[in-house]
Amino acid sequence: MRISPILARTALALGVVLAGTAHAELPVEKEGQVTLPFPPEPHRAYVVDVEFENMIATRVTVVDPDNKRMLGMLSTGGMAPMVPARDQKTLYTADTYWSRYTRGTRTDMLTAWDSSTLSPLWEVEIPPRRANSITERYALNTSSDDRFVYVYNFTPSTSVSVVDIKARKLASEIDISGCILNYPIGTRRFASLCGNGSLQVVTLDDNGKEVSRHQTPMFDPNKVKMVERAVAKGDTYYFTTTEGVIHPVDFSGEKPKFLPTWSLVSEEDKKGGWAPGGWQMMALAPKLDRLYVLMHPDHKPLNWEDPTTIVWVYDLKTQKKIGTMEAPGLMWSMHATNDDAPLLLASTVTGDLEVFDLKSGKHTGTVEKIAKTPTQVLSH
Repeated sequence: MRISPILARTALALGVVLAGTAHAELPVEKEGQVTLPFPPEPHRAYVVDVEFENMIATRVTVVDPDNKRMLGMLSTGGMAPMVPARDQKTLYTADTYWSRYTRGTRTDMLTAWDSSTLSPLWEVEIPPRRANSITERYALNTSSDDRFVYVYNFTPSTSVSVVDIKARKLASEIDISGCILNYPIGTRRFASLCGNGSLQVVTLDDNGKEVSRHQTPMFDPNKVKMVERAVAKGDTYYFTTTEGVIHPVDFSGEKPKFLPTWSLVSEEDKKGGWAPGGWQMMALAPKLDRLYVLMHPDHKPLNWEDPTTIVWVYDLKTQKKIGTMEAPGLMWSMHATNDDAPLLLASTVTGDLEVFDLKSGKHTGTVEKIAKTPTQVLSH
């Protein structure tokens, strides 16, 4: 076969290049380092993504909702809940890892992350019983002074691992059999919601050990369908039933004080089938003293967790509905920021983040495809 001069010169040049690069050392690539401002912007948001298609390794996406952009990401263990520390410097995740990725020996860790660099700072091994479930707000929390982190365990026996942040070690594991989650109260107490319709409060000492507990009846579980995903303003928590009856509880005293209940829906609303719906279906803006609830008009016993495009707004002082907001996406989980000009941030079932300005009540845009399966939205 005859080779043309052009083809011969091309082959020769290619051979020289390949020969030269075969022994050349490539420059070392430096891994990029995220450095976000401190203190964090008041609207900086953290979207917990359990990713239903790959729950063994999940993530937290850091978002700037004002400019509709992603700022960074934490790579977490399987279905890991997350909570920001109150000092704004640290983020905590409760991670589960397996020695063979999808199987093998299980290891659970509480991981502390730097809120500016989004890099891990340290970790503490915790009992391998952390609840592996769709993440909830009160599965991982801090005491009000950031001294302890409470990790909810489910095996299906229930308990709470108490991690001493100052000593960076496990302080204790508190049995809460028959009860779920940990609602932090002040510096040394947490509450749990029990299957018998009561609220259990556990008090700790400064070493993170239990010193006392008591249960107070709250509702009849055979008659009332209480949702455990409450919202709080200080030590007052607001629970709702699946039908939309708000049960406020003041934990500031020695025992829970049950405040008067009130309904999200009027008799006319009930006729239209209106009721709360979604995963984290409520949000509270403390500076505005307003409650925000995902609502849908087709309530049925088995679809109260369904997403919706509609948010109803309530004045907490008057307990009256004062407005309605709507977004293009089907919202599933909500959070309101804690600043003087708060935003409502709502994740959708398609992985978007809907953004509302709560002073004007207007939908200001959508951060598209920020996650795959966003179950929680959080901020400092």
